[in-house]
Amino acid sequence: MGGGPERRRELLDTAAEVFAAQGYSATTVRKIADAAGMLAGSLYYHFDSKESMLDEILSTFLNELWDGYDAVLDAELGPRETIEALVTESFREIDRHRAAVAIYQKESQHLVDLPRFGYLTESQRRFEKAWLGTLERGVAAGVFRADLDVRLTYRFVRDTVWVAASWYRPGGQHSPEEIARQYLSMVLDGIAVRDPGATGTSGASGERGVGAGRS
Repeated sequence: MGGGPERRRELLDTAAEVFAAQGYSATTVRKIADAAGMLAGSLYYHFDSKESMLDEILSTFLNELWDGYDAVLDAELGPRETIEALVTESFREIDRHRAAVAIYQKESQHLVDLPRFGYLTESQRRFEKAWLGTLERGVAAGVFRADLDVRLTYRFVRDTVWVAASWYRPGGQHSPEEIARQYLSMVLDGIAVRDPGATGTSGASGERGVGAGRS
């Protein structure tokens, strides 16, 4: 049995799918091993516990997410362009780590109480600061409406973006970039300052999920 990085990645991908489908508490090492087509004892050759597996799944996802977010924030784009880039990066991460996002949505509220997962709280703070700061900057610059409730907008954008993990499947009809473009065409028409001389409204139709996910 190979024990290299590729095999480890395959096992973590399998574990992520099981955690996402059955929940962390209901998932046993045996269930993960069964899904991977191996004996439970053999799984311990790679990981010392299911908690270790979950830790690596979530930390890998969040590290990649913040690599992308930090690159966007460091680029010092305008407020609208920053929102567009953050949304696009979010959908790319859903494409790369759909199961990890689903786990985060369902489990983070409980996991933050465990010492091993304390970094989830810090990530949530950073996420809120990045989004609220960008929205506030846009209002101050006159790019977004002066009457915009930035905290409500942040919650709406956060939840409607990340709930996509419940229906998105990699390799589907639309790329993550195309989904981001469609999403942004609906959202930004609602918060961007409109041309006073324009008449009517513009927008795009499409399915929209509403959830109470965390990020």
